[in-house]
Amino acid sequence: MVEASDITKIGNAFAKQVLDWFSQNGRHDLPWQKDRSLYRVWLAEVMLQQTQVTTVIPYYQSFLTKFPELSDLAKASQHEVLKLWAGLGYYTRARNLHKAAVVIDQQHKGKFPEQYDEVLALPGIGRSTAGAILAQSLGQRHAILDGNVKRVLSRYFEVEGWYGKKAVENLLWLKAEACTPDDRLADYTQAMMDLGATVCTRSSPDCEQCPLQKGCLALKNQRVDELPTRKPRKQLPVKTVRMLLLTNAEGQVLLEKRPPTGIWGGLWSLPELAMEQDITQQCEQYWGHRIESLEDQAGFRHTFSHYHLDITPCRVQVVSVSGKVQDSEQHWCDAVQVNDYALATPVTNILQQYLK
Repeated sequence: MVEASDITKIGNAFAKQVLDWFSQNGRHDLPWQKDRSLYRVWLAEVMLQQTQVTTVIPYYQSFLTKFPELSDLAKASQHEVLKLWAGLGYYTRARNLHKAAVVIDQQHKGKFPEQYDEVLALPGIGRSTAGAILAQSLGQRHAILDGNVKRVLSRYFEVEGWYGKKAVENLLWLKAEACTPDDRLADYTQAMMDLGATVCTRSSPDCEQCPLQKGCLALKNQRVDELPTRKPRKQLPVKTVRMLLLTNAEGQVLLEKRPPTGIWGGLWSLPELAMEQDITQQCEQYWGHRIESLEDQAGFRHTFSHYHLDITPCRVQVVSVSGKVQDSEQHWCDAVQVNDYALATPVTNILQQYLK
């Protein structure tokens, strides 16, 4: 049985090695490191969930330009937020970001909370994100356990088992807590994320440059490629959909607003039909249009975390439009106006290719 004093000793040595490495090799010039306000760090941490730093930076800068203060984000419409977020993916993050800003404005008098439990209660914030926000902005001692940190700890302590299982995750949290130092919390938190992102990578880790190589059990036992244990493979289901480029005589295309929840929730998209549905019947009954011509275009696949979506764009020229669309959830747009709408990347790509 490992004594508590031994655990403390291992944790202290681990943190020192990570911090020494960070001082020389870590990233010190990221935009959210220049002014570590709670708002700026929160925004960065939400954007960084499952997304690489290089991808996040331009979005982060655009958000701060549009919403320099938390109050600006709280006053914005969800459409404005989604429009800036378009292309970053995982749109639930954007919706929760906006919801949390409204909650802070209404329940915390516009001031981002400083207590862990209150931060954790905000929409879209889990245990690791809450800890990272408070550690990096206020220097509070909280462990973090994002994907990068899980990988480092799994290898260093030779933790077996897929960390999607609760028992494995709980064990990693214990390791994370033991290794978190009492000072330099902002540096340590960033160091762990940097180490996993740049050295202890998923494939081709650079073990020779790793500050933890001497104590890493996976390296010692030649198990670096095995750990962390991968998620059990499951074949992703395939769904199919036809996206209609419904175009009128003026060359405008019809956009529809998607439901507030689900895939691409709250974004604007092209009308969708199941592949077996009758396009002519749907256009006449649902939209009140008669079809002059229609033609399926080359299909393509867009992959989500839990399924593949095979999309077939279909160009549909309509005539005898029974008045303009009055529904606030449907808009006719020309090639310039579509740029004002929050669109998912596949929809943007279709419009850019076919809407001239």
